Amino acid sequence: TLYRRWSHGGAGLHITGNVQVDRRYLERAGNVVLEDDKDLDRFKSWAKASQEDGNHCWVQLNHPGRQCPKLVNSTPLSPSDVHLEMLGNFGKPKPMTEADIQDVIQRFARSAELCKEAGFKGIQIHSAHGYLLSQFLSPKVNKRQDQWGGSIENRARLLRAIIKAVREKVGAEYPIGVKLNSADFQKDGFSFEECVQVAKWLGEDGVDLLEISGGTYEQLSLMGVEPTEVRESTRKREAYFIEYAQRIREAANIPLMVTGGFRSRSVMEKALADKELDVIGLARPLCTQVNCPRDLIESKIDSLDDYEHQLVLGKGFWGNNSRSDLIKAINSFGAVGFYYWQMILLAKGKEPNPKTTTVRYFLRHMKNDFKLNMRRKFG
Repeated sequence: TLYRRWSHGGAGLHITGNVQVDRRYLERAGNVVLEDDKDLDRFKSWAKASQEDGNHCWVQLNHPGRQCPKLVNSTPLSPSDVHLEMLGNFGKPKPMTEADIQDVIQRFARSAELCKEAGFKGIQIHSAHGYLLSQFLSPKVNKRQDQWGGSIENRARLLRAIIKAVREKVGAEYPIGVKLNSADFQKDGFSFEECVQVAKWLGEDGVDLLEISGGTYEQLSLMGVEPTEVRESTRKREAYFIEYAQRIREAANIPLMVTGGFRSRSVMEKALADKELDVIGLARPLCTQVNCPRDLIESKIDSLDDYEHQLVLGKGFWGNNSRSDLIKAINSFGAVGFYYWQMILLAKGKEPNPKTTTVRYFLRHMKNDFKLNMRRKFG
């Protein structure tokens, strides 16, 4: 129901939220998993509904790596045993063996093959936001001394091996996209210079669309929390990662998509006219304005709803700043919860309801996550 509504909203391409390639390791309980064909009829229904108006829908394939909550799996996989220490929510990861790595490659390839069989028009490989493939790219997380670690060439080897394996399964004409961090925005993490090099390799590997994003769970640029080095000029241009786009585009020779922050039609049109990117990516606005792509294209609206400011608690919320990390968590996950619940309303055939408080959405989101975990664990 949700994707059928979006299909009629005017966008040319929809990319799903992350679909996992291994049900043992999820980004959160309740994730969709496509690792075999036992639920293929349901995916065929999803593909048909999501492309009802003639648009494309691509499936974003992912493996969370160490960003797998304890309640899902207390021993997640990662290139190395570097622990993600966030509110005690994640277990210490197990360094992947060669067999683990080869298994992941084949899982991405098999899932991509199933996406094509289901009728989706393409797939996107998620290699951003601190998930498994992003972990391999990051020298802060990837401490391996074998062919999968060390130099950027080695750290990018898994991503490139997956692209090759996927291409062998889906054929030359089936679109393959990649989501890549412009940078992790962390000391000793995946850098912009490394991103440019990886983007160049992806062009050589025949990737059809490159989406640029940024950040990890530890640095929440992915949730709209800006990295400290973002300049005021970039903020005025709305898109969080636009300042990196042109150089990546020149190096990669791939159609480039930038998602995150766009709210004004004039800014979007200028970015396209200046050839900084090829595709405008929208995410959160679709949760409250399902027809906003068509309304923008037909010049019915000049800007999109922006609830980001109403979803932010002030520093004085607790009476002092001693709990700023907690406030930051409530802001970040409260905003996530806000948009999750708008999608749930849309999926029930209802209209969005943006009128409530950040704390309420934060608590609702945490409660829902706990219920999903308990349902998964105990049936």
